[in-house]
Amino acid sequence: MVSWTNWSGRWRGKPNAVQFIRSEDDAAALVREADRTGSTIRVAGAGHSHSPLVPTDGIIADASGLAGVIDANAETQRAWVWAGTRIYALGRPLHGAGLGLINQGDIDRQSVGGAIATGTHGTGPGLKNLSASVTGARLVLASGEIIDCDATNNADLWQVARLNLGSAGLVTRLELQLRRAYRLRERGWSITFEDLFPDLTTLVTQSRHFEFFWYPHSDTATAKSTDETTDDPRYPLAEEGSRCAWSYEVLSNHRPHLHTEMEYSVPAESGPACMADIRTLIQDRFPEMRWPVEYRTLAADDVWLSTAYQRQTVTISVHQDINEDDEPYFRACEEIFLGYDGRPHWGKVHYLGAAQLVRAHPRWTDWWQVRDRVDPHGVFMNDYLDQLRAQG
Repeated sequence: MVSWTNWSGRWRGKPNAVQFIRSEDDAAALVREADRTGSTIRVAGAGHSHSPLVPTDGIIADASGLAGVIDANAETQRAWVWAGTRIYALGRPLHGAGLGLINQGDIDRQSVGGAIATGTHGTGPGLKNLSASVTGARLVLASGEIIDCDATNNADLWQVARLNLGSAGLVTRLELQLRRAYRLRERGWSITFEDLFPDLTTLVTQSRHFEFFWYPHSDTATAKSTDETTDDPRYPLAEEGSRCAWSYEVLSNHRPHLHTEMEYSVPAESGPACMADIRTLIQDRFPEMRWPVEYRTLAADDVWLSTAYQRQTVTISVHQDINEDDEPYFRACEEIFLGYDGRPHWGKVHYLGAAQLVRAHPRWTDWWQVRDRVDPHGVFMNDYLDQLRAQG
């Protein structure tokens, strides 16, 4: 029997087939056949999502064969990349063209297409999520037609493609806005929460990147600030918190421990108060918690379903061991996040329906109208997305 599981093992599926895609022609033929037979298709990237975006009883398309940098232009500082490319595999090819990602997330195991489909981000008050760097996209629509889109050509589809939940078509390639290759130096330190908290706003504004992990059992935090430097890279790379190298060598970290995760984005001005309330919640109701709470920042953008749409943002992530029941803890945290006008990360756990999501996302209805127009028969839907659309 065919099966599929995500990175953590929490989400599993028994699709009718798992189809490995090697070319755009192959992808288009697969989509046409699915539309003809009434099957559905969900595209699997690295399976790093904590939400049930991929599971289906139809076809799971493995896009990892669509990998690599197609073209990099040092003059425009843009590059076309295959959507199945793992983020870690972009660093050296882009660097060879004198370019680098403007920012990237804490983990680089995801596929570019999957990270963009869910609005994955790094940290920095002046830095947007990866979706905001998408200047162009190519999709195989439900009809099998291959179509390009950007800000001036099929602009509404481009808006959906920039954060698409894998539901508007099979994305084969993406054009990304980049920048000149650059080096970073990071500084990490341990600090008590009581000492960290009063200086939080200053720490955020004084660094290109700032984040911390707060550990409930010790009430201490591991903080990290990272800034551009002209210093020469130091090899072999030092431990996390003391590296100096090219951006792609410094921004990502190794996170091998299996877990589930909830992340909410709240208005930046509410970030400290929300974090304080999460800390109090854990200390009062979940004193046994050992997994850390992560605090990052994110610049406002104009991506329709972005958690940072039109507002400066703080993101707060809570984690739980994959073998533990996460729901009581996550629901309690979610109640606090919602009290601060929080928006859930699309690739992580949340318990909201469309009635709540439509209030959180001003372009929710617009996004669904475009999605339904290009896929009227729901070729790229699954039960999870059907539930959201049914409630909309």
